[in-house]
Amino acid sequence: MSEGIINRVAESKLVTFNLEDYYPKGERIVFDLSEWLYEGFVLREKDFREHAKEHDWSGYKDHYVALTCSTDAIVPAWAYMLVTTYLHPYAKKVVIGDLENLESHLYQEVIDKLDVSDLKDKPVIVKGCSNKPVPKNAYLFIIKKLQPVVKSLMYGEACSSVPLYKQPKKQP
Repeated sequence: MSEGIINRVAESKLVTFNLEDYYPKGERIVFDLSEWLYEGFVLREKDFREHAKEHDWSGYKDHYVALTCSTDAIVPAWAYMLVTTYLHPYAKKVVIGDLENLESHLYQEVIDKLDVSDLKDKPVIVKGCSNKPVPKNAYLFIIKKLQPVVKSLMYGEACSSVPLYKQPKKQP
């Protein structure tokens, strides 16, 4: 009885995959096109182009930008495209949508580039809690990336995980 407490989690081959570790560094910003619309709803091409031309775009240097329109205005695709032409020399990434949509795009790019070959045939737990804004889509992206490679997938913490996938046993 003098064996002491054994930490089975620490001794296991379980690999913890934390999406927060792949959080792309950089400031995020929402650019609301409604501010350049007449009364927030009507796009007047001449006025819109003038706003774009006179705007100081240098403030977006190295930012991730989510283009949106916070009103119910119908904004043609060319308006988003025009704004992007001005942002392109400065911003790291421009997407249409809100901040969660932006985060999803960023994580999709990061996960697509990940080399997960070192996780081949290992039990992996995808950490559930994070302090950074990891979008729900990122969890789906990582499942798609890991499932063909790993032995098993779980979600949560090692002490209280939810099983998600187990590689089928190979037939002899």
